[in-house]
Amino acid sequence: MKLFDQQQIKIYNTLSGEKELFKPLNEGYVGMYVCGPTVYSNVHLGNVRTFMSFDMIFRYLKHLGYKVRYVRNITDAGHLENDADVGEDRIAKKARLEEIEPMEVVQRYTVDFHNILNKFNFLPPSIEPTATGHIIEQIEIIKEIINNGFAYEVNGSVYFDVLKYNESKPYGILSKRKVEDLIHNTRALDGQSDKKNPQDFALWKKAEPQHIMRWPSPWSDGFPGWHLECTAMSTKYLGEQFDIHGGGMDLKFPHHECEIAQAEATNNHAPVNYWMHANMLIMNGKKMAKSTGNFILPNEIFSGDNPHITKAYSPSVARFFMLQAHYRSILDFTNDGLLASEKGFFRLIDAINLLDSLKAGNDSSFDINAWQQKCYDAMNDDFNTPIVIANLFEGVKYINQIKDGSATITKNDLIVLKKTMTSFVFDILGLENVSKSETSSEKLSGAVEILIQLRQEARANKDFALSDKIRDELAEAGIQLNDSREGTTFSTN
Repeated sequence: MKLFDQQQIKIYNTLSGEKELFKPLNEGYVGMYVCGPTVYSNVHLGNVRTFMSFDMIFRYLKHLGYKVRYVRNITDAGHLENDADVGEDRIAKKARLEEIEPMEVVQRYTVDFHNILNKFNFLPPSIEPTATGHIIEQIEIIKEIINNGFAYEVNGSVYFDVLKYNESKPYGILSKRKVEDLIHNTRALDGQSDKKNPQDFALWKKAEPQHIMRWPSPWSDGFPGWHLECTAMSTKYLGEQFDIHGGGMDLKFPHHECEIAQAEATNNHAPVNYWMHANMLIMNGKKMAKSTGNFILPNEIFSGDNPHITKAYSPSVARFFMLQAHYRSILDFTNDGLLASEKGFFRLIDAINLLDSLKAGNDSSFDINAWQQKCYDAMNDDFNTPIVIANLFEGVKYINQIKDGSATITKNDLIVLKKTMTSFVFDILGLENVSKSETSSEKLSGAVEILIQLRQEARANKDFALSDKIRDELAEAGIQLNDSREGTTFSTN
């Protein structure tokens, strides 16, 4: 018997606004599609959090014994600025500014994306298709939508007719928006647009002469609309209907709304059973933004080279920090939160490393099976990782009590304890058994903090020679001091 026969998952379905019992279309198999990155810049931490949520979900489904086909795409064309149907292609713009080929931009940032996710110990998806690799499929879907009467061609561009579609099927079913409200809140067309209505969205755009990325089609040399890419790739690899579609909360409208409309207009039925959305990441209580400086890149967490953090943190500590919030909750990224998570993470790892040295006895003073089921119950309740982690720390407490002789455990229960702790920590949460010495260790941090304090005293006493000597010798040892208004921090090279 597979674990999924014993453990029933409830998933919060954005479409219904309720938690629903998960029943895959095909028993024992799960098809899951997650919208991947547009590769025109370094992957930011908010993206990482979204993909981490679905990595955790992928891991749990596999742990339960499901055969999962996880498709996560790469958008390497068609995503215009401001997520609209006008403006410049994001990748082409980057290529123009840097005077390189668009595919050089794609290659550079796809490699960066994979490198960062590897550091966070992500499992690779089953399939990682690209938008440019599926132009033919997108053209065929457009033909079908036109034939079904839900799209029109004007001057070489093709648009989805939202009002026509809404006559028979509700547009806005996912985001709970009504077309009437969209019409009321949308500016009238300025006469320069080819659209019949402002709500219509592009399926194919005719390329202007300066547009580098273009492909031949029955309508013009051009490029596909951003929304169409995911419809083409998800249906090709998962079928006309599949189990789970995920992405960030910001994609719910219009991107995912348009995906539903495209699929319905093509196949006349809903494409997805469970729509899942991960919430946003903020920093120090505010929106992350490069323009305000309230921003951090993943690699800066690992190096400590950012004014918002006081030290470097390992990828597993950062991952542990993010999983302590439910995927549907807003997460506030703070240095204090990371510091607390680091202590908790090493408590967890230290306890796991004690497991092999524990001695079994004649009885157990802790109900292992009930505790194990509590861990599963938390994951089964819409993948509630904060509760899972709280339950794991019950296990940590028990391990430490066995070690100091204040609790007992039988041989069979010890086997269950080991299996449960390692399965949840490493296989499901995706953490790694990292020792303190492999990170910016606490001993090193303490020693450097003492030197920073001595340097501050030297500067206060105007002993600049000693101050400079401390800074320079630390630099030679690979430790960079960073002075700011808030004080001095350090990073390791």
